[in-house]
Order: sequence, then structure tokens, then C-alpha cells
Amino acid sequence: MAVIEWIRFLAGAVLLLLGLLIFLIQMVGVFRFKYVLNRMHAAAMGDTLGIGCCLLGLIVMKGISFTSLKLLLVIIFLWFSSPVSSHLIARLEVATDEEREKHYKQLGTAENGEMTLLAGRATEAEEEKEKEAGDGTVF
Repeated sequence: MAVIEWIRFLAGAVLLLLGLLIFLIQMVGVFRFKYVLNRMHAAAMGDTLGIGCCLLGLIVMKGISFTSLKLLLVIIFLWFSSPVSSHLIARLEVATDEEREKHYKQLGTAENGEMTLLAGRATEAEEEKEKEAGDGTVF
């Protein structure tokens, strides 16, 4: 019986360490990316995966119990609510962005059905000038 307890403990510890590694990668992504939607994507993915792995590790360590059921319900709630809230915040950012041309290309369709560029990115010369001025990245 002691062997099974050690295997459960090691499996739970591996899942907890994996969750912590995902949180570390999330932090690097949040601080390294320049555009807000990229930062938010890193944060949302890190939250969903990191918290899921950590809570799954706790479930494995605890075994089958009422506490494990509650932790499983927390995982399910977070997996539904985190992507939805991130998506709504991203849509708000896109709708209120005053410098769309600087961040991304916006495509549309013409009356004949062809794709047209509604708003383009900055030119390569402007991007080089911005890189020389420093973009404020940490890493």
C-alpha cells in the first residue's frame, strides 16, 4: 500500500511542478510580448493550463474524496470562465484600439468578392525605427 501512496505522491508532484513551469512560461510571455492581445493570450493560456495542472496534481495527491470532487468542479469552472472572459476582454481591446494600423492588418471584402486591405501594419522602415528607439521589452 505504501508503494501506491508514493506513486500517487510523485505523480501529483510532477503535475504541480508542470503547473508551476507553465506559470513561469506565462510570466515570461506576459512581460516579453509588446502588444496587449499577445500578452493576454499568454496570460489566459497560462491560467487555464497552469491552474488545471496544479489542481489536477492536488486531486491525484488527495485521492478519491469529496475534496477531489470540489477541486474537479473548480477546474471545470475555470476552464469555462477563463477563455470566455479573455475573449470578451480581447474583443473590447480590438473595438477600442485607436492605433489599429500599428498592431495588425485588417482585411475586408470588396463588392466583387476580393480581399482588400482596410488597415495595414506599419512599414518596415517605421518598424526598424521603433526597434532602434527601444520597444520596452524585458528579455
